[in-house]
Amino acid sequence: MLVLLFAVCLLVSVLVSGVAARTVLSTSLVFLLAGALVGEGGFGLVRLDPDSPIVGDLADLALFTVLFVDGTALRTLRGEGSWRQPARALGIGMPLAFGGVAVLAHWVAGFDWVTAMLVAAVLAPTDPVFASAIVGRRDVPARLRRLLSVESGLNDGLALPVVVILISAAGSPGGGGEHTGLGAVALELVGGLALGVVVPVLIHLLLRIPGLGAEPRLQPLGPLAVGILLYAVAHLSGANAYLAAFAGGAVVARLNPAAQESFSELGEQLAELAKFAALLVFGALLTPSLFASIGLGGWVVAVLSLVLVRPASLVLSLLGSPLERKELFAAAWFGPKGFASVVYGLLVLHSGIPQAVDAYELIAVCIGLSIVAHSSTDVPVARLFSVEEIAGVPDDRKRPQPETAHPVDR
Repeated sequence: MLVLLFAVCLLVSVLVSGVAARTVLSTSLVFLLAGALVGEGGFGLVRLDPDSPIVGDLADLALFTVLFVDGTALRTLRGEGSWRQPARALGIGMPLAFGGVAVLAHWVAGFDWVTAMLVAAVLAPTDPVFASAIVGRRDVPARLRRLLSVESGLNDGLALPVVVILISAAGSPGGGGEHTGLGAVALELVGGLALGVVVPVLIHLLLRIPGLGAEPRLQPLGPLAVGILLYAVAHLSGANAYLAAFAGGAVVARLNPAAQESFSELGEQLAELAKFAALLVFGALLTPSLFASIGLGGWVVAVLSLVLVRPASLVLSLLGSPLERKELFAAAWFGPKGFASVVYGLLVLHSGIPQAVDAYELIAVCIGLSIVAHSSTDVPVARLFSVEEIAGVPDDRKRPQPETAHPVDR
């Protein structure tokens, strides 16, 4: 049933993508709403819960894919000034947002301090897929697009060690949870990082043997093979697969720019498919009972983290930057929660820590609100930059009349 639903949603998204590119309709929202409609909160055609194997497996694979593709894209993000604003957003804005959400989760939602910080760490990553009309348009200033792209490309990996360490700190050895010591956690993280470096280097050395090498037609499959190998080895060895993915993608791009360039389009499409599938499944988990379970305090935290904490923390981090006011507004608003937060939230749920279920429910509501709010506002915000064409689809209101359409006549 899920496969059929995914196929239908994918076809519908393709058919309405032209309209979606010019309106508040979002293809991401199509998958989220479809999942909610067929899930137990809707018609009950698909019965899923966070413990269902397909939920964890799909979210795990989706995040691995996204992190690997993000890693390979780092090489293309270089350029004059490209790291200045992102560095401030990551080095100042991200800790400020982390602290703001942690304070709210403790004092308003009632979590203990460690769990409150864990909730904040899970909600720290952002995802540019819900701001595609901003990051995907050349009409939008390049520095704004780089800021959002680099920030979202790096904060997944930066948040991961904090999430894993806080899960370990919040665990109770006698509470039945899957508690592991900080030493084991550190070993897992270091193992993932080492794996992400060693495997691509060994494969690169292998390709330098005389007589070996990829023909142009198959060159995009080289990085894909590295990614699949990393995924398998990381899970078999117990190393952290997500750090392996991000580090591996970055190393592949550094060692073989030609292969990375040929893989770029394929990687982006694979990441999109993985995200859409994860959105469909995540939507099926969003039930009315979930939204009611977090209580008034949880709703206050969810709303304020969306409309106050992220915007204020980014504005403070970018004070004095050369960004214009509307660029600063767009950057502050677009901090959408995405697939990293979904997977990290599932890690929290399955960790067995004392407040795991309550923390997951708050995280899930925050993600759901963020997806709806950000995926339906990227086009209106993009209009602030006089965008005449979004996602390659011209705006009907701004199309030239037939008599002036020819370049010579202009």
